[in-house]
Amino acid sequence: MRKQEVRVGGEAGPGHGGSSPAEQVKAFMDLLAGKGTQGTQVPQAPDRTPEPPPEPPGNDYRIQRHREVLLSRLGGDLVLGEPPPRLASLLLVEGLTDLQLREHDFTQVEATRGAGRTARTIALDGLFLPLSRVSIPPRVSITVGVAGMGKTTLVRHFVHLWAQGQLAKDFSQVLPLTFRELNTYEKVSAERLIRSAFPHVGEPSLAAVAPARALLILDGLDECKTPLDFSNTAACTDPKKEVQVENLITNIIRGNLFPEVSVWVTSRPSTAGQIPGGLVDRMTEIRGFNEEEVKTCLEQMFPEDQSLAGWALAQVQADRALYLMCTVPAFCRLSGSALGHLYRHRRGPLNAELSPPRTLSEIYSWYFRMALSREGQDKGKVSPRIEQVAHGGRRMAGTLGRLAFQGLVRKKYVFYEQDLRAFGVDLALLQSALSGCFLQREETLGSAAAYCFSHLSLQEFVAAAYYYGASKRAIFDLFTESGVSWPRLGFLTHFRSAVQRAMQAEDGRLDVFLRFLSGLLSPRVNTLLMGSLLAPGEHQGYREQAARLLQGCLAPEAAVSARAVNVLRCLHELQHTELASSVQEAMEREGLARLTSPPHPAALAYLLQVSDAYAQEANLSLCLSQAILQSLLPQLLYCQSLRLDTNQFQDPVMELLGSVLSGKDCRIQKISLAENQISNKGAKALARSLLVNRSLTTLDLRGNSIGPQGAKALADALKINRTLASLSLQNNMIKDDGAGSIAEALASSRTLCMLHLQKNSIGPVGAQRMADALKQNRSLKELMFSSNSIGDGGAKALAEALKVNQGLESLDLQSNSISNAGVAALMGALYTNQTLLSLNLRENSINPEGAQALARALCTNSTLKNLDLTANLLRDQGAQAIAEAIRENRALTSLHLQWNFLQAEAAKALGQALQLNSSLASLDLQENAIGDDGASAVARALKANTALTALYLQVTSIGASGAQALGEALAVNRTLEILELAWSKLNMLEALFRGS
Repeated sequence: MRKQEVRVGGEAGPGHGGSSPAEQVKAFMDLLAGKGTQGTQVPQAPDRTPEPPPEPPGNDYRIQRHREVLLSRLGGDLVLGEPPPRLASLLLVEGLTDLQLREHDFTQVEATRGAGRTARTIALDGLFLPLSRVSIPPRVSITVGVAGMGKTTLVRHFVHLWAQGQLAKDFSQVLPLTFRELNTYEKVSAERLIRSAFPHVGEPSLAAVAPARALLILDGLDECKTPLDFSNTAACTDPKKEVQVENLITNIIRGNLFPEVSVWVTSRPSTAGQIPGGLVDRMTEIRGFNEEEVKTCLEQMFPEDQSLAGWALAQVQADRALYLMCTVPAFCRLSGSALGHLYRHRRGPLNAELSPPRTLSEIYSWYFRMALSREGQDKGKVSPRIEQVAHGGRRMAGTLGRLAFQGLVRKKYVFYEQDLRAFGVDLALLQSALSGCFLQREETLGSAAAYCFSHLSLQEFVAAAYYYGASKRAIFDLFTESGVSWPRLGFLTHFRSAVQRAMQAEDGRLDVFLRFLSGLLSPRVNTLLMGSLLAPGEHQGYREQAARLLQGCLAPEAAVSARAVNVLRCLHELQHTELASSVQEAMEREGLARLTSPPHPAALAYLLQVSDAYAQEANLSLCLSQAILQSLLPQLLYCQSLRLDTNQFQDPVMELLGSVLSGKDCRIQKISLAENQISNKGAKALARSLLVNRSLTTLDLRGNSIGPQGAKALADALKINRTLASLSLQNNMIKDDGAGSIAEALASSRTLCMLHLQKNSIGPVGAQRMADALKQNRSLKELMFSSNSIGDGGAKALAEALKVNQGLESLDLQSNSISNAGVAALMGALYTNQTLLSLNLRENSINPEGAQALARALCTNSTLKNLDLTANLLRDQGAQAIAEAIRENRALTSLHLQWNFLQAEAAKALGQALQLNSSLASLDLQENAIGDDGASAVARALKANTALTALYLQVTSIGASGAQALGEALAVNRTLEILELAWSKLNMLEALFRGS
């Protein structure tokens, strides 16, 4: 995309001969003001708005007149109020991804699991405003969205709100045009185009004052009859010169014509790639429905019957693939219509015919049945005769089907009357209710009417139905436009031709067509369409052969392509699921590595998209070989969370994964590579990807061998990366040098929140470096430093950092050879630190003296909630000191004192403290010999305490009397939820129940 900089003065876009930019702007503004060349004869389109009153007062009247015309043209097309939230706020994106440029709209939704790109949003009223004080407004803006996402609806909302004066008030003129209208011209000049589209601006009575800013809207670039060619189009700077429409649009976008006029183009993503990125100042994307919006859409479709809406929602949620497609609003409404028809025609227990749809073909078959029922009702018959239904269905498939099929082949999605006549479409048929469910008619500003299918997928379904019927009698290749080819006889021969064409289409435009064609061979679809489109049972002779033909397309390839995944979707439509099921079972048994035939990786890629088990996380641990992973790489791009633990992956695999993480299409947010065989070379490969990756937030490399050099490479990447929030390098032997490198990156990081460095042989030097970094860092929330050797020196360094740092919330120093001196230093920091919530000091060397320091800090600290002192040397004296602190402390909620050589006196002190404490919710006294006396003391506390919910007393030498005391306490206490006891004698258990 073009980078926008601050402009000084009135710098304009490029011009090549002809009139100067200033003259062009003046000419355009004069045109809008009604001062064009009087001698030019312009064909006037019929204007359905009232005549203006004579002698308008000035420019304000002219603008108001234009607003009224636009509101009149919108008419009753929309119940226009405030735009829905997803249209009121668009995603601000940096260009198109490879997936958007190369693949079918359905594939884009399916591969990304229906999730939009992570991007900042921009409000509709700020769509054409500068993003900052030092930038300028965009001249060329593009808004993209897959078919049915609501691009035209967005434009209509925008025009409606502007005409009412509610947004874009800096534009004096908004001129909306659609490519459906532009297609009606062969050659046209800019001046004639504006005059014919907006004849009211040329009325001599309109004021001559030029507007300050104008916006030209070009809606539906994907419907342009001829692709834009920016490489070979001759420059045109004369607004009166007549040129081909595509050349005119190209010159307007380039700025050769009207460089100061803002241009807004809407398009499907693949077609938007025709416009060079260097000419685009701003690109936005319409996001799809979220879960709540899918529900709302279905509820709005059936306001009179919420049980129907709930049932329809349950059906689409039952199949993940269908539910993902419902993020596209048009598909959601189409599915709702089909399911509503099914719901209303259910009778008694569901039989095979009326069972809920689970494939695209079944959804569209029900939609077809709904259209047939409307056809009968349109003729005044409640229930049309079977013969009429069959005749209507076959006639529609033959008439509109050929139009739909040839349109797909020629990439034509908008049709005019000359197209209909060329394809032999009976215009009278278009008046029927059946055709109205598939084909829409739209009046253009000229005399021609434009026709298009209600949604691209409907064109594909009708095209497949036509191909299915035509292929049984055709003797030449139906894809050959001339109609002459080598003879092709029989349905399977033509089916093979369709498969080959679809596999060879790099843009995937025949993918969904092939799915529908396969689906027409499934038993359930045959039952649904029997008599109307299909002959009873005719699928049986083709189904198995078609399945073998499709599977034969899954030849060995270096990487699983989108075409290969589509083959699996075709098999699903065909209800031939054996291949996918076998891979699913192998994954559940962790035996995927043994499946090495060519179809298996494609089936795995397919399952990653459609299986509920991998919706949140694709867990491929313990089951992948390097070869399978390599073939899967293109499909792994779109997994949000990827777990690849314990696969024995070595450094070459990291090179492959690095290439995936470096891709601009990468959507991976979390990746775990724990317990593999990654050394510093593999870490360096991953580090290189982090330099450019913008999606990854979590990287888990625990249990590898990256060493100090690998840690340094990752640290260098972290200095540049701005998305990684969690990094685990546990058990990687990074030592002090590696810790120092990570600390250097941490000092300047603003995104890293979690850092795990357990078991890395880090000593006091590494701890000191980390402490220095913490004095500067404000983002880190969790630091796990357990099982190292930082000692008292490292603890003192970290304590000094805690006095300054006000961001860290959790610090884990388990098993670090910390004694009383280190603890005293850490506790000194707690007097001033106000952010630390959790402190783990398990398995150190803290004795009663250290416990005294702990107690003093707990008396004053008001933020620490979790304290773990398991496996130290506190003894009764230390526990008593802590108990005294608990009497006063009102913040601590969890205290672990397991295995600290505590006895009855410690338990008694803690029991007395619990009678006064109102915050502690969990107390762990496991593996301490508190005996019956200690248990009785704790039991007395439970009768008064109302805060404790969990008490752990396993292996604490409690006998029958202690158990009975606890039982009696349980009879009184109403807040304790967990009481853990390890019984060695049955009579103790009996005593407990006797007491309670």
